[in-house]
Amino acid sequence: MGRWIGIALAAALALAAAPARALAGSGDVSATRSYVQANYTLVQAASSKLKTAEAAIANLAQRITRECAKAAVNSPEDPDSEQLSNEVIGAIVLTAYHTDVPAGTRFVRATAGLRWNSRALTNAVQSYVSKIRVLTKLTPPNVCGDVRAWVASGYQTLPANTVRFDQQFMPNWVAIGELPHGLTPFERPDEASVIRRSGQDEYQITETEANAGVSTWDEIMNTLVLQP
Repeated sequence: MGRWIGIALAAALALAAAPARALAGSGDVSATRSYVQANYTLVQAASSKLKTAEAAIANLAQRITRECAKAAVNSPEDPDSEQLSNEVIGAIVLTAYHTDVPAGTRFVRATAGLRWNSRALTNAVQSYVSKIRVLTKLTPPNVCGDVRAWVASGYQTLPANTVRFDQQFMPNWVAIGELPHGLTPFERPDEASVIRRSGQDEYQITETEANAGVSTWDEIMNTLVLQP
């Protein structure tokens, strides 16, 4: 008799747990749907602003040419020059990002509260969201002013602005658009077209960054005569 009572009790507990498991699965699916849509909205906005971003980056290079061409002539190649090179990268990236700060802000607002049963997946998503938050709020640096300050110190001291900026920018530098692999089990067939278009937009954004960003970095470094 005790054996049958034990079996019945185990069955009852299993039935009681089933709705909780179903709810957890439903929560993962719902969070994934929200994130997939928010990511798509973000990359769509960035894709629509690619020409604007390219023009803004070109304007940045022209402004640096006007304001401080050859400012670092005869400067050494050392850890300080590397940090200034990172600042130039940050100036380019943020110039592009800041062509549509509201899109980044909306993405953060839509995704900051999302959670999954998988801690690893939640951490991956929230790490990305946190980086986008930083990049949308971080002010582009004054490259000319910081290079001049370094030169004025006899190449001995980096300005605090450069150090602080690099500490904020470099760990948070990410591409626009991120769909962690951990989302795959919770994606649904009706989301396939959105995911596919997101991937296409992300590829286009990455290609633009690689072409316009790298060539502009090269141009600015040569203009400043700054060693990477």
